[in-house]
Amino acid sequence: MTDQNSSSANNSLSVPTVTSSSVATTVVENAADLSFGPEFEDIQILSNAQVAVYLQVSARSAVNRDEELHEVYRKTQKYVDRFNTMTNDEKEHQELVDELDNLQDALTTFRKETDEGEEMELHGFEVAALMNLVATDTLVEEAVALIPSLSRFPEAAIDEILDLIRNTMIRIVS
Repeated sequence: MTDQNSSSANNSLSVPTVTSSSVATTVVENAADLSFGPEFEDIQILSNAQVAVYLQVSARSAVNRDEELHEVYRKTQKYVDRFNTMTNDEKEHQELVDELDNLQDALTTFRKETDEGEEMELHGFEVAALMNLVATDTLVEEAVALIPSLSRFPEAAIDEILDLIRNTMIRIVS
């Protein structure tokens, strides 16, 4: 259950949770701080492009079984198709899947060392959000404005991340 009256300006959401002593506590979720509730632990967050691929496969399977697609399915498909920037009808399905998997792996394993010697990495939320960017012309400032948690990285690291995405998009759409 979420508190729908949270301020959208800070992207936070208060979520009541029950502890072992049955006393309700409030977990403040804030994407800018990468603070998410316990239900978001140990999950893989997918980009629009990845969801589009999965939905296309399941749609083909449903057609082969002569099943009708549910309205929620069709609406989800319409949404991801609308916002999916990593697509090319001329590419083979497996080639697209491989490119998306490679990009996700590159972003997931991306590491930068801080001046204090700590290793920084991208959160799964940031990986999916970055994969949803139309990164062919996205500037560092735009990426940070859209994904505020990236501000913890130096500009050069964010530019390196955007280059990974640009190169993948070029391979996909060309």
